[in-house]
Amino acid sequence: MQQNEDDQSCSHTRRRFLSHLAGTMALSHPASLTGMYQLVETLLRSPARAEAAAVLLPEQHILQGIQVIQDDGTGTRTRDGQIEVVVPPLYHQTMTARLKIPTTPQALQEAQAHLEAVLRRLEQAYAPTPAGLSITLAWSLPYFEHYIPFLHQSSSYFAAGTRYPDYLPLDHQATAAAGKPMRAILDARLFPSDQPPPGRTKVLLEENHVAILLRSDVPAHIVDGATALFGPDSNQAGSLFELTSIRRGFVGGGFDGAQSLPCARARAAGVAGSACIPQNAELFMGFTSTQKAALGLGRIANLESLPGLTDQWPHGYFLHGTTLHLSHLLENLNDWYGAVQMANQPASFARRIQAAFRPGLTSPPGTRTVGEGLEQHADVATIRQNLKTTGIVGHSASMQPVTRLSQSVTDPYGTIYPTGTSLLQRSDFNTLDNPFFYSSDPERDGYMPTPAAGLHFATFASTSDLFHRSRLAMDGHYANGTTLDLDPRDRAMGINAFLFTTHRQNFLVPPRVHRSFPLAEFLK
Repeated sequence: MQQNEDDQSCSHTRRRFLSHLAGTMALSHPASLTGMYQLVETLLRSPARAEAAAVLLPEQHILQGIQVIQDDGTGTRTRDGQIEVVVPPLYHQTMTARLKIPTTPQALQEAQAHLEAVLRRLEQAYAPTPAGLSITLAWSLPYFEHYIPFLHQSSSYFAAGTRYPDYLPLDHQATAAAGKPMRAILDARLFPSDQPPPGRTKVLLEENHVAILLRSDVPAHIVDGATALFGPDSNQAGSLFELTSIRRGFVGGGFDGAQSLPCARARAAGVAGSACIPQNAELFMGFTSTQKAALGLGRIANLESLPGLTDQWPHGYFLHGTTLHLSHLLENLNDWYGAVQMANQPASFARRIQAAFRPGLTSPPGTRTVGEGLEQHADVATIRQNLKTTGIVGHSASMQPVTRLSQSVTDPYGTIYPTGTSLLQRSDFNTLDNPFFYSSDPERDGYMPTPAAGLHFATFASTSDLFHRSRLAMDGHYANGTTLDLDPRDRAMGINAFLFTTHRQNFLVPPRVHRSFPLAEFLK
């Protein structure tokens, strides 16, 4: 029977209420600790971490108290291993939201004070470390455009009347290339290899106002953080936000020969191809992703760290900030590993390791961690020659002309970054979300209850343009005009053929001092 307009309106209101209720309830369940996952978590032992001082850095995005171990290449810790590996927090959760407060200066400033009070209470309870709780807030262009159209008050940072987007950090390099002002944060875009999963028609470029990333070894700490930020009580911050997604995931846990979280969870869920995931693999695709030399550590991802890149040194409002790219991708593990009986054969392994890293690798089957040191720094000419002689590019190699320093740099704080230093500070994690643990609009997001192997990709970069150039390089497109004569989803390119993008969005991560409703203090 056809509904009338009142029935439809009532049904829509009910759906919104139930969706909000489901989101609130989802916050209280620690990382899906039900059924088969509860067993996995019960058996897992958190990494032993050294005590870290609870010092709050100016940066929100820098994870403190990280552990670096020596890896012998098989994912086993040794005293004299040749590869340094960062042990990431076991659990990650990203929540996105839109604001549900008026656009008035008073409402924004009250919200700013309220949110900051909630964050400070969390920081009093938990150190910003894997053993405690790391909290990072990132704000989008829709937030700035709709809530901060112009600044009413002058300050040492801005003149009164400065309009959106002129108060946002300026990217000098992108500005010179484009011949017009370009901001450090840009709208998300699609890339040549972006392809939605079968059954979906497009990749969604999202318009959330805020994203909040929580990281910890302890699921209960993430639950506490999420509840404080999105709970309805007066001492929580839920009155400020309309939750749009909860994105839960995991990484690591497999050092010292133990079964890793990705292996245990994927197999428990019966995901296609999961039987081939190595026992101690850090991520679903089998290789270690957190080699110290392949991560942009310390302040390298700050807006001000690369001299002259942006206008934030020495007194910018967003000094000690960065940008965040957040996306979700589904991974075709069945095709990545091939037939089960072939997954651990030398020929199959050789194809995977060269696709993941670079041509010419001859590591024996069972290798999980590959050296990604400063000397592994391919330029475009080398990549083109390798493609010509071997027919392979390799995922890591494809991006290195963009994601590694081509010459030594000293940042404004006196830190020297040698040639080959990585520029991106990744914090990506595997998931069985399809695509999210919770969505306020399941139809829009293509939500399915069936578990699926996926990756919530989160990376901090000094500018959105840097991330865009690195992602284009992953497809064989370079800023000097070079385009590899290869379909970007060709298996020779690397891992693109096995990934299917569902969502993308860019954010600006303010420094800790301005993390709560940035710029609201300049309204009146």
